[in-house]
Amino acid sequence: MDYITKINQLLQPKIHLDINVLDLFAGCGGLSLGFEAIGFQTMGYELEPAAVATYNKNLVGHCVNQKLSLNTEYCQQVDVIIGGPPCQPFSVGGQQKGIDDDRNGFPTFIKAIKQLQPKVWLFENVRGMLYANKWYLEQILNELATQDYLINYQLLNAVNFGVPQNRERLFVVGHHGNFYFPEPESHKVTIAQAIADLIETTEDESKILTTSMDHYIAKYEKASQCINPRDLQLHKPARTLTCRNIAAATGDMQRVKLKDGRRRRISVREAARLQSFPDWFEFIGTETQQFYQIGNAVPPLLAYHLADSIKNYLLTPTILQRTDNIKIPTTQMSLL
Repeated sequence: MDYITKINQLLQPKIHLDINVLDLFAGCGGLSLGFEAIGFQTMGYELEPAAVATYNKNLVGHCVNQKLSLNTEYCQQVDVIIGGPPCQPFSVGGQQKGIDDDRNGFPTFIKAIKQLQPKVWLFENVRGMLYANKWYLEQILNELATQDYLINYQLLNAVNFGVPQNRERLFVVGHHGNFYFPEPESHKVTIAQAIADLIETTEDESKILTTSMDHYIAKYEKASQCINPRDLQLHKPARTLTCRNIAAATGDMQRVKLKDGRRRRISVREAARLQSFPDWFEFIGTETQQFYQIGNAVPPLLAYHLADSIKNYLLTPTILQRTDNIKIPTTQMSLL
């Protein structure tokens, strides 16, 4: 099955499991889409109205437009909590204020776990939490370990799970025994397999790079000691899509080279394909809002593999049940 057919058919909501998933800081629903495609029932909470509209347009579950806080009360019972607490406090592209940043969503995420006591939880964040901010990650894990969860975390690259993009993110899972991360695939999907049919279609002439923009990019690449131009290399997976390099005409913008030699910024649909969003998935809002939704999302195809691992964990009879005498668990780590 080719890549485009795969994401369009595989990533369809197929709700059939009596298992409820709560998606916090849900964005446009990249994580939730993967879970609904496996069969879970989802609901989300998200602050940005356009992202909420996108979630509710495309998913079966409902997303609530609400700013989460330590005072948020969740009335529903859930089996699984997932989410991507805002990562700007720890991103290498940001100011890295960490725990002192008012955008830090981890206290709220931890409070939800303590309140709802799910059978399993998962969160995603930037790889920087394993390095300069590892001290804070350890604080988070120690706090969650007091709730009698075994905790595993891995640095996963989306390119190893069928996504045509090198995108490393940290995934942390809390469980009660016998959870296993998905196994990486050997085959890598290329940019050509994802968007070759779209490249020569220019819907917006304003996306074409001007001569002055070409000169600016050349200076940027020289200053950053870039050996090869950062045009998308069709025979390879893409580099990481970020809000910045898909939404704005920056020096490191994601761009394609046309057959006539001109270059242009990538379109919303091209960015969506490179993130593994199916073609039927419709983004709501301004173009910039749509790019930001895509750039902030967990690739749905990677989410699908994670959801499958959680389904296997929940449906395996050998799950260890919680008892009062379970000790604070050890934390395990491996890298993919």
